[in-house]
Formats: sequence, structure tokens, C-alpha cells
Amino acid sequence: MTDLRGSVTAAQAMAAAAARLRAAGVDDPARDARVLLAHAARIEASRVTLIAPEDLEPEVAERYEQLIALRAVRVPVSHLLGEREFYGRRFKVSKDVLDPRPETETLIEVALAEPFERVLDLGLGSGCILVTLLAECPQVSGLGVDLSEAACLQASANAVLHRVEARTDIQQSDWFSNVTGTFDLIVSNPPYIALDEMADLSPEVRQHEPNMALTDGGDGLAAYRAIAAGVGAHLRPGGRLCLEIGPTQGADVAALLQAAGLSDIAVLPDLDGRDRVVFARNGA
Repeated sequence: MTDLRGSVTAAQAMAAAAARLRAAGVDDPARDARVLLAHAARIEASRVTLIAPEDLEPEVAERYEQLIALRAVRVPVSHLLGEREFYGRRFKVSKDVLDPRPETETLIEVALAEPFERVLDLGLGSGCILVTLLAECPQVSGLGVDLSEAACLQASANAVLHRVEARTDIQQSDWFSNVTGTFDLIVSNPPYIALDEMADLSPEVRQHEPNMALTDGGDGLAAYRAIAAGVGAHLRPGGRLCLEIGPTQGADVAALLQAAGLSDIAVLPDLDGRDRVVFARNGA
């Protein structure tokens, strides 16, 4: 195994790092090697080619070695950087919250399709959904709840980072248990992976993201049952519910919402054409 702390150029170090990551089974080793070198050198990733011919400074080489060693044991890049981009903004992340994912941007698009004044985010995690909606809609206020105290703290930090903290209320709650009042938009990206699907997840997800944000320990539908049971008391007449789902859960989640008395139910795809969001309205 090549140690990156010897006297090498940035290009040589990057090539050696990519080889190590490839051997470790990392999906896109060249990209990760480049991004982590930029982080170690404290420059923008777009500038890596400019330093490629130069020898790495010892302290940069030391940082890079540590980052590549962690990535080789499948620590997610986002955890090494401490942030992840979502809907054009950077969000602070950690092992305590689910990484923001591109497919969740579909939920944002559906939520933004109609105006709203007050939003509830159930299971807010990093806060990427709630904070994004508030940042996109300056007149909107919102409540975010999560069972995890660590997630609430992370979401609060992201609200401050994006300057929406004055319009954000964050509370620890088991779904609706500590929620009062009504909302004209309720959103959620709940844990929807069935227990028997967990073994198929990548090591980055299975070993480094919070289990409670991934699975209910059962069939993957427990959160939707809880949301369906409580949504009627908190969704204003005409209000909208937008739920992220796994790609095979559309029919089951739609049936739960129909049984709860919601209307205008639709299953909407993400950019890859997979079922991703279930939409419903309170027709009461």
C-alpha cells in the first residue's frame, strides 16, 4: 500500500490514492481522490489540476493520507468533508444524520409547486428539507421534529448557517407526539428501508449513517402508518402532504393515505423515473 506522505507531486499522490480506493471497492475512486486532495490542500476542487505538478507540502500530504485511509474503510466523503450539497446549498452533516441525497430534491420540487405559509418537517435529520423550503420561501415559517436530539442540533446549526433560524422551530418529538397546531404543508423523508433490505446497502450507508434514519426494523412502512394516523389533526383543509418513499412503496403508501381520508393522491417519479414522492391533500 502506497503511503502518500513521501516526496510526491499532487498528481502522483492523487493517482496512488485513486488506486487504493479502487482496491477498496469505492465506486468513483478518481473523483473521491480529487475531492479529498482539494480538502486536504484547502482549495476548491476545480483548482486541483493547477497544483498537480507541484510537490505536496508535508502537512497537506499528512492530511491527505489520513483522509484516504478513512475513505478506504468506506467512511463517506461527506463525513470527511463535514458537508454535503443539496439543492444548491451546502449543509453540515455528521454520522448523526442521514446524508442529503439528490433524489430528495424531487420532494422539494413537489413542495414548492404551490404556495404555503407554514410547514412541518417530520423526521428532519440534517434539516436539509425544512431549511431549503424556508430559504426558498422568505415569508414561510416552519417546525421541524426528530426523535434524535443530535439530529435536532445538526438541523439547528444548518438553519443558522442558511439564516432561516428566526423562522424555524425545532423540537424533539416522536412523529406528531409533541406537535401542536396545524400546517398547510407537511413533508417527510422517513426511514423506509425494510430490515431485510439493509444488508444490500453500501458500507458507506450501512456502517456510517444512523440506523434509525434508514429503517424501522420491520417492513419499511411503520413511519407512513404513524404519519397517516396523525396527519388529519395537523393538516389544514386543502393542505398538502409530501412524503419521500422507496421506489417500490408507492401503492402501499398511497393506500395508507387513502384510508386516512386524504384526497388527490398521486405517486410522482424522480429524475431517474423511479417512484419517489407520494402527494396527498386534506380534502376536508
